[in-house]
Amino acid sequence: MNTAGAIIFTSTAFLLNFTSSEFLCVLLVSMSITHAMIEFIPSIFLGVPDEGTALTILPGHKMVLEGRGKEAIRIVTIGGYGAIIVTIILLPLFALILPPLQDILKPYTWIILVSASIYLIYRLSNGKTSLFYSSVLFILSGVLGWGIFQTPISSNLSLMCLFTGLFGISTILFSLNQNSIIPHQNRFYELYLNKDTLKGILAGGTTGAILGFLPGFGPAQGGILAQEISGADEENNTKNFLTTISGLNTSDTIFSLYCIYLIGNPRSGIAVYMSHIIENFTINHLLIFTFASLIAVSISLILCLKLGDSFSNFMAGVDYKKLSIMAILLMVGILYLFIFIYDGPVLYLTLALISSTALGLIPHYVGVSKSHLMGVLIVPAIIVYINMFIQYNKF
Repeated sequence: MNTAGAIIFTSTAFLLNFTSSEFLCVLLVSMSITHAMIEFIPSIFLGVPDEGTALTILPGHKMVLEGRGKEAIRIVTIGGYGAIIVTIILLPLFALILPPLQDILKPYTWIILVSASIYLIYRLSNGKTSLFYSSVLFILSGVLGWGIFQTPISSNLSLMCLFTGLFGISTILFSLNQNSIIPHQNRFYELYLNKDTLKGILAGGTTGAILGFLPGFGPAQGGILAQEISGADEENNTKNFLTTISGLNTSDTIFSLYCIYLIGNPRSGIAVYMSHIIENFTINHLLIFTFASLIAVSISLILCLKLGDSFSNFMAGVDYKKLSIMAILLMVGILYLFIFIYDGPVLYLTLALISSTALGLIPHYVGVSKSHLMGVLIVPAIIVYINMFIQYNKF
């Protein structure tokens, strides 16, 4: 998504000859919201391992193995749509609390990041062995991220390379090794809007705002925080997790835009581009983009349901192994296309892709969560904020 936004941003000077800056920003907002909703479809149906490893996989994959793919799509759709509404309703509260809170907490952000990281590593681990592997993966991914971010390579290109290896190619490669089969997906399903669903939506919406203050933390870590807030029991864990993680994903997307106005600090690549396109960000811009977000998420809800059902039917009759290989080739092809467009160092990024893919395979074999690999962003953020803290204390 950030890559698509980068293309539009680099073409701003040309595009402004035909349209306004507000139109370009509305386009970016709509793209980011739509992407936050639609991206769950391929993530649910691709990278599914076999039944023997079902206990170590994502809840969406687990539901696909149970033939409940269409139900999973509807759960994430409801969660994403509902969380956007929650975030918009809470906007006045954010406007009152966040600016002064940001000024107080900013020098101590690194302490919050370290504390949250330690808690989440412990929370996601089962036993001492799991805790050891989780800690090592967190540190190694952090070293990988810090190393590549110290180069003059575009941050968009670096992130694209790292995430393609850590979470894309590695997941699909492991599923190929396990001889994965997508079972027949049930046409009929039961889906109720109960108290637990509403708690999950509320937790996802509020946690999305919390993520805005924790650089490097993604939906996986946010999902754990959201589950703590919602207090889901074991029986409803799968549905609640999907509801909250989709909710915080869309909530985090729109909240990163709100941060431009509330604290003058964009929290995502798209928000950064918008802050450059519109230098004087006013309350009128905020209202326009909020309205655009509502329209975008409403249209995306329908698209997500239609595309999800079509993809579910398509996957039932397709050769999963061939499709997975094609997905890997497509990811690699797109990556190298942008490497050549941005004139990136081919050999260096190839080594980074191989390293990140190898690192991304380890969690599958040692039985720990891949969310620990988000250290690739969290560790560099901790280092940056420690340096800021040191500079702050000097003065």
